[in-house]
Amino acid sequence: MGRMREPYLGDPAETIAVLNKYGFAIQKKYGQNFLIDRHVLDKIIRAADISGEDFVIEIGPGIGTMTQYLAVRARQVCAVEIDRELIPILEDTLAGYDNIDIINEDILKVDIGRLVDRYGQGRPAKIVANLPYYITTPIIMGLFENHAPINSMTMMVQKEVAQRMQAGPGTKDYGALSLAVQYYAEPYLAANVPPNCFLPRPKVGSAVVRLTCHNKKPVAVEDEAQMFRLIRASFNQRRKTLTNGLKNAAGLSFSKEQIEQTLTVCGFPASVRGEALTLADFARLSDAFTALLQS
Repeated sequence: MGRMREPYLGDPAETIAVLNKYGFAIQKKYGQNFLIDRHVLDKIIRAADISGEDFVIEIGPGIGTMTQYLAVRARQVCAVEIDRELIPILEDTLAGYDNIDIINEDILKVDIGRLVDRYGQGRPAKIVANLPYYITTPIIMGLFENHAPINSMTMMVQKEVAQRMQAGPGTKDYGALSLAVQYYAEPYLAANVPPNCFLPRPKVGSAVVRLTCHNKKPVAVEDEAQMFRLIRASFNQRRKTLTNGLKNAAGLSFSKEQIEQTLTVCGFPASVRGEALTLADFARLSDAFTALLQS
């Protein structure tokens, strides 16, 4: 059976040979950095906890290095690649596997629900990705906010971003991304990855992070969109008090008096800053503003 072919990509010589065969020029605009370390590939697969029952969507397969590893372990893999120049390479490197569907598309435009209906066999998908760092947050938040039917996301991200995902109140890394990720999922830092594990080498350290989606959100809030407007406004200018941050924020139309009144109702001092509030605090604050609008 084709899918049982063992992966052969994963070290520098093999990656360079494939790129040279096709005369492929690495595209800076797509943030392309190819993994060239088998130990890191194994760590990603272990962190993603892939089994023979799983349907996996891989974002950014590149030349198919990770895709080969996924195909050996998963029941079905959909590899979504935006760069048309990589499609013939993928068709070559993945020719020995019969459980891979290659899709030449921007992941932000892909209907994940349709893919899961087609391949999921009633189970949510697992996402695995080596993302371009400039678009990490839009992709993660797009998948969360569209309520895509996914079980977990295991991805290579900038180390600093992984730290922000895990951060708690009062720390320098804590911010809107921390709260958004923790509202939708449980973050787990699986491995740190140095620059020499990639071709070309990025200028920053990387990390493998797994986000396991919550079956039930950790807090209940009446207006999810409003809560995130409050969160974004609170961290847009970190040095400002929450009152000043919310007063001039786009998408919010509360007066200074209304903000101060709502903070008092919630038991927060007028001088409180957003970085001091937990996810539960923001949910409570949002519900208090909702009540104010309805009164």
